[in-house]
Amino acid sequence: MNLPNRITLARICLIPIMMFFLLVNFSFYPEPIHWGSFQLSFNHLIAAVIFLLAASTDGIDGYIARKYNMVTNLGKLLDPLADKLLVSAVLISLVELGRCDSLLAVIIISREFAVTGLRQVALLEGKVVAASKWGKIKTVVQIVAISLLLLNNFPFQFISIPVDDIAIWAAALITIYSGVDYFVKNKHLLQLHNS
Repeated sequence: MNLPNRITLARICLIPIMMFFLLVNFSFYPEPIHWGSFQLSFNHLIAAVIFLLAASTDGIDGYIARKYNMVTNLGKLLDPLADKLLVSAVLISLVELGRCDSLLAVIIISREFAVTGLRQVALLEGKVVAASKWGKIKTVVQIVAISLLLLNNFPFQFISIPVDDIAIWAAALITIYSGVDYFVKNKHLLQLHNS
């Protein structure tokens, strides 16, 4: 197994560790971090750091694979799967914690799996659906929004602006738009062929 695929697998392995710190609340955790009106539990801070670490590996594994000609079929399968698992796990956890609206989580997760399905159809046809500009923007906005939700809107809580809520709504809208964009540009893949 080459280095990019190992990095991708590491991203998948970080998911249950992140969820442990996010959802399990044991008494041995240190006291929450207090700074004026701002409060953040220590375990959620660790979960946010793990999420950012995992999210950052997405660009790294792809860059290494392309630069050193290490692109493999396993990597093509694992990389998008790791992304979907990471985003889905953290959004479902945030819904459980009451920090994210379930409708927004369903919209974002549904789009991720719909586009993955489209890519699978393309592969069956011997074609590759490349990441679009809107797909890349969507990824960045999702990471920013999720990070803000994990960090209790830090640092914007100090100025009482709900940037975390604004960012997750923006992520949902961009997610919808980028999903529609993928399907419109690749609608030929969904046409039924006469047998």
